[in-house]
Amino acid sequence: MDHEAVLALFDRDMREGARPDAPGARVERVGKVVRLVGADKGWSGVLWSDLDAAGADAAIAEQVSFYSGLGGGFEWKLYGHDRPEDLGQRLRAAGFTAEPEETVMVAELSGLALDVEPPEGVRIVPVTDRAGVALVAEVHEQAFGRDSTRLRHQLLAQLTGDPNAVVAVVALAGEVPVSAARMELLPGARFAGLWGGGTIEAWRGRGIYRALVAHRARVAAERGYRYVQVDASSQSRPILARLGFQPLTTTTPYVYEG
Repeated sequence: MDHEAVLALFDRDMREGARPDAPGARVERVGKVVRLVGADKGWSGVLWSDLDAAGADAAIAEQVSFYSGLGGGFEWKLYGHDRPEDLGQRLRAAGFTAEPEETVMVAELSGLALDVEPPEGVRIVPVTDRAGVALVAEVHEQAFGRDSTRLRHQLLAQLTGDPNAVVAVVALAGEVPVSAARMELLPGARFAGLWGGGTIEAWRGRGIYRALVAHRARVAAERGYRYVQVDASSQSRPILARLGFQPLTTTTPYVYEG
């Protein structure tokens, strides 16, 4: 993989040229910043910026003022190659809180090992309705220890508004949900985004996460996408590397509570 070429393509497709991720959301370009304004209870934040030291603080203040005027917090999604180099420090000085850094892992679908199946007794089931969304949210809360209200609203809105733009799956052991994940398929992009892959603690280490990655990657390949991308934690990075993913850059969520 040509690292610099793929990184530039990723920035163009998924950040500077971003598209709304759910019905009712909108993407706006203001100066040298691209931001997403989420639908009701959806994610909102800065996706891309092209700033220099002279204008960075003013751009940060402008976004804080804009989102504060909407009555809610937002996230500035900072990537390891963004400029200026001290942008993270400037965000912290402006009142943002940094969450744990993740590694953006990318793979070209033609080179991925996709013949991975779930362990015996576990089956992968597509999520298409409110009941399936509830199962995904249940796994999310157990796997990550986080409230799933936003996920419930966004995933249901995506499935209702444009079911071709999202693929959600849940892994069942018998009738018990033990893992879940989703994939966003933005029209015109060359990258399919893999999100939310999580397995409840008692079922980790059995290959379920790998199976969910392979399942979604097969769907992305069938639909004509060239690459798949994951914001990987330290736990998932080695699993993805064994499947054929390579690190592209890092990303750190900077959260402004409002």
